[in-house]
Amino acid sequence: MADDDGSRGVMIVTGGGRGIGASVSRLGARRGYAIAVNFAGNEQAAQAIVDDIRALGARAIAVQADVAREHDVVRLFEAVERKLGPPSVLVNNAGITGGFSRVADVSAEMLQQLFAVNVIGAFLCAREAVRRMSRQRGGGGGAIVNMSSRAATIGGAGEWVHYAASKGAIETMTVGLAREVAAEGIRVNAVAAGLVETELHAAAGEADRPRRLASGIPMGRPATTDEIAEAVLWFASPNAAYVTGAVLAVSGGR
Repeated sequence: MADDDGSRGVMIVTGGGRGIGASVSRLGARRGYAIAVNFAGNEQAAQAIVDDIRALGARAIAVQADVAREHDVVRLFEAVERKLGPPSVLVNNAGITGGFSRVADVSAEMLQQLFAVNVIGAFLCAREAVRRMSRQRGGGGGAIVNMSSRAATIGGAGEWVHYAASKGAIETMTVGLAREVAAEGIRVNAVAAGLVETELHAAAGEADRPRRLASGIPMGRPATTDEIAEAVLWFASPNAAYVTGAVLAVSGGR
């Protein structure tokens, strides 16, 4: 059963079928949310998370949508509203790294895909969330939690300046949107994750990267996805009722 009595509303987790998104989805269900697990291509993984959540006694659906496509994003929010109800929390978690590359070697095609998913996708999802949450538009308010990275501050030199730049854009969007919609009952914050044990590194081409870089983390180890999820759920919760426009580093001191 859920840890929380009663439902806190509907949470949409983009990229919710894997890594940090999967942990956020499961923890959100335990905290009393109905969960919409968004996925781009891996339906089996997303459905497995949905099955886990339903086993807890919570409501959940899996919805395919490529966040880089405006039509897909609109369809995602319409499906969630129809099947679960209007969203009260959006977790903008979907993202790609673009792989490892020095700036001298990046391609325009890769940059276009990276920013389409990581930046344009986050904007489109935030737009649809605001349209439904805003008290000025008849909504009940809500929270948006954007997934950033410490790379936005560190810069990602020699590996993924391109990825770091996309997350820098997310942090700027977080602050600006937070100020724009605060009076409409919507809080907007970001979690800047440090090195995390996820398949993201393998997808980028180096599965052992978190362990390779662990010596540079003051706490001496990478984070678990569950530790990042706790920060996301705090931002979503009433415990963070007076917090908006914040970027929280969850990075072991890195």
